[in-house]
Amino acid sequence: MLLRRVAQASPLYKHIAGCARARGSFTAQPRHKSFRSLFSNINTSESHFPFILQVVAGAAVCAAFIAATDRRSPILHAPISSSSSPPPRTFRLSEVRAHGCNATEKWVTKGTKVYDITDWIPGHPGGDVILRAVGGSIDQYWNIFTIHKKQEVYDILEGFYIGDVDPQDLVNGKVPNEHIDDPFVHDPKRDERLVVLTDRPFNAETPQGSLNTFVTPTETFYVRHHMWVPESDPAKQKLVIELPDGEEIEYSLSDLQQKFKPVRITATMQCSGNRRGQMTKEARSTNGLQWGSGAISNGIWTGVRLRDVLQDAGFPISDVPDEVKHVQFMGAEAYGASIPIDKAVDKHGDVILAYALNGQPLPADHGYPLRVVVPGNVAARSVKWLSRITLSDEESQSQWQQRDYKCFGPNVSGNPDWTTAPAIQELPVQSAITSLRSISATSQSDRKLLQLYGLEEDSIAVEGYAFSGGGRRIIRVDVSANGGKTWQQAELIPDDGLGAKAWAWQRWRWILPRTQAGKCFVVKAVDEAYNTQPGEYEANWNFRGNLTQAWHRVGHDDRAPCKND
Repeated sequence: MLLRRVAQASPLYKHIAGCARARGSFTAQPRHKSFRSLFSNINTSESHFPFILQVVAGAAVCAAFIAATDRRSPILHAPISSSSSPPPRTFRLSEVRAHGCNATEKWVTKGTKVYDITDWIPGHPGGDVILRAVGGSIDQYWNIFTIHKKQEVYDILEGFYIGDVDPQDLVNGKVPNEHIDDPFVHDPKRDERLVVLTDRPFNAETPQGSLNTFVTPTETFYVRHHMWVPESDPAKQKLVIELPDGEEIEYSLSDLQQKFKPVRITATMQCSGNRRGQMTKEARSTNGLQWGSGAISNGIWTGVRLRDVLQDAGFPISDVPDEVKHVQFMGAEAYGASIPIDKAVDKHGDVILAYALNGQPLPADHGYPLRVVVPGNVAARSVKWLSRITLSDEESQSQWQQRDYKCFGPNVSGNPDWTTAPAIQELPVQSAITSLRSISATSQSDRKLLQLYGLEEDSIAVEGYAFSGGGRRIIRVDVSANGGKTWQQAELIPDDGLGAKAWAWQRWRWILPRTQAGKCFVVKAVDEAYNTQPGEYEANWNFRGNLTQAWHRVGHDDRAPCKND
């Protein structure tokens, strides 16, 4: 039945299912690698991470394979008459705990049932994150991902059923709460000013007031989590660097701080979903968290250059081997991403292993004790809680590299061929209005500001940010007070950004008489390569809602809607 479901779901899996049926097994080591490649293309949308049907199909392949080769418990045999079925086995919770990460066979409970998922772990779409649940309840992890709540996935899980929790260990028919771990137990307390989109996992925008400064205050720096904040002990944590020949070199945080010259860079982090909510509103529905203009922040990062650490580990940064194309990063919570090797070793690329933000140790939400900072690239590549770096001939095979952070044309929706689009790296040019403020000619403090601009009447101050990826400098910000019919240039506010290139956003300001303001203010930016922003959202619409960059429009009067002209 599972193989039939696989065949119906996808031609690719139809072929794989046929192979599984014909061969009955895969060879041991290639099996794990093939499963990894199968499940690397898992999509977790940003709104509680719904996976897609191919995960189910892939999981069904694995379940069918286990059914064909499991030597311990024939769990998918043909139905047997209920009158001859033996009663299910029961297990004490202590027995389940004994089958944790260090055991040969790894068990979990869901509800009051017990499952042996040993053979499923190598093919798990979420990678090693599943190991957090072994030896205990999987319910709290299961509920994070909405795909788990589909009947097909429940059916697959049942293929690993081996028995029930002993009634002696149940309270009111349930596993007691003290036996159910909370994956978010190490999440820190957050600033109440953050604009929260989701609590578990935590995702929040920088509030408007903090978008009006060049350096974003640490406590209101936007937060983007795919899972939970992992427990960190810098005294025990090691960064492992895997060289092309498989050799592994370890560094402690203390090693990095003492052995390498510290550097500081000012870099903007922007989520690929920044302004996604505006794309949904102005064009069509998109998948993922509906961010406003605050999924972006700017900070001063302190750390050591990645190229220096790679060189110390024995990698020839000045003569990179042809077979090394990518640098993969893995976080302690199992998030993975990668960047091209050229960016990693570029002496002007400023990629650093950061341990401080704005002069203080990294907060837990931002990667304590160590994260990679890849300036000019989408923030999804700046992996937090960094635990492993791998020099490889291929990209990271995580879903966050292979699926989630890609863009397709406005005509593409549903389930595209994910291999046809490259992973997002450098960001396109972007701008937004973050503040509209009335300036009164009768106010003594406001009059001083008006005099600086040669104005004597009541006016409006319009402010915002502009940013372009790849270190491309913003050379012009165009603003309009009448929906884009006529334009003026905003003042570019000087800053003291650190780094080899323009890694930080550009703050800008425009002050005009109130009498000249129409119903709708508009902004668009131009970078040093003369890249600019499209006027309409539909032109760049993509079903994932990534890289929204259309002209940003803000109504002058909240009672008068600001529409595209």
